[in-house]
Amino acid sequence: MKAVGLYKYLPIDHPESLLDLEVETPAAAGHDLLVGVKAISVNPVDYKRKAPRDLVEKAPKILGWDAAGIVQAVGPEVTLFKPGDAVYYAGSVIRQGANCEFHLVDERIVGGKPANLSFAQAAALPLTTLTAWELMFERMGISKSGAQAGKSLLILGGAGGVGSIAIQLAKKLARLRVIASAARPESIAWCKALGADETVDHSKPLDIPEVNFLLCLTSADAYWNQFPKLVKPQGKIGLIVRTTKPVDLAILHDKSIATCLEGMFTRSSFQTPDMAAQHALLDEAAGLIEAEVLKTTLAQNLGRICAANLKRAHKMLAEGHVIGKLVLEGW
Repeated sequence: MKAVGLYKYLPIDHPESLLDLEVETPAAAGHDLLVGVKAISVNPVDYKRKAPRDLVEKAPKILGWDAAGIVQAVGPEVTLFKPGDAVYYAGSVIRQGANCEFHLVDERIVGGKPANLSFAQAAALPLTTLTAWELMFERMGISKSGAQAGKSLLILGGAGGVGSIAIQLAKKLARLRVIASAARPESIAWCKALGADETVDHSKPLDIPEVNFLLCLTSADAYWNQFPKLVKPQGKIGLIVRTTKPVDLAILHDKSIATCLEGMFTRSSFQTPDMAAQHALLDEAAGLIEAEVLKTTLAQNLGRICAANLKRAHKMLAEGHVIGKLVLEGW
């Protein structure tokens, strides 16, 4: 089968940083689905996982943690899907990624593709939807039924992949007042089109009234010392990016501000007993998309799935100016 992978961890502009390959098609076992991949999306985890280092893989490493496609075969323990089903999912970082024609994924972290979306539109959603949903509704305890309607949420990084779906979840389900950070005219327009009540320029010191909830969807290093003045007493902060240096938790103590961490791959990496919660989550999100409560965050389709287009996508993401999600489609 066709795949895009690497043997060496090289700068993205290097000719061998990503390669078009022919590899053996895997076989489904246990809870596995063998999915014929129709479209993929690209996330910061992709370029972070291939950061330059002194390591040479004996077998090609395949990246990619967002996909939509059709189930080709199932393992003997599969109960949720059958061949022919259209699916979407984010996969697991402890297994090979989805930048390949046929991909193995555990059924318990897979959802049925929203029927009203194309494969490209669907591939834009799984990783970011899981991240935002788990962070807001599970880690931070925000009510997805609107019990906290009218409370305020600041999203730092509103126009990115996670921010784009977080705005929708916060407005359409939680019914919060959403302030999204955006610095460029096009990113401001994007956030407002998704439902943000207002935007704030994160390239300048943040000067807004205190909020009940804060999502920091970029590195918290630059914002940490501002958090105490941004968040109300007994408020909550949600983080998805690891800090690169030690932080002072004591500055949050006087206000009893809770800090919640989200690792979208926690369930699949540690095979937690509630791993199938991601299947249920993606199915619930698909229902909301089909009901036109939520919409895709696809912003650009970069063409077919190949090394050259993936290099382009990685470079665009690393430069930090991508709005919404980048998708590749077809082989």
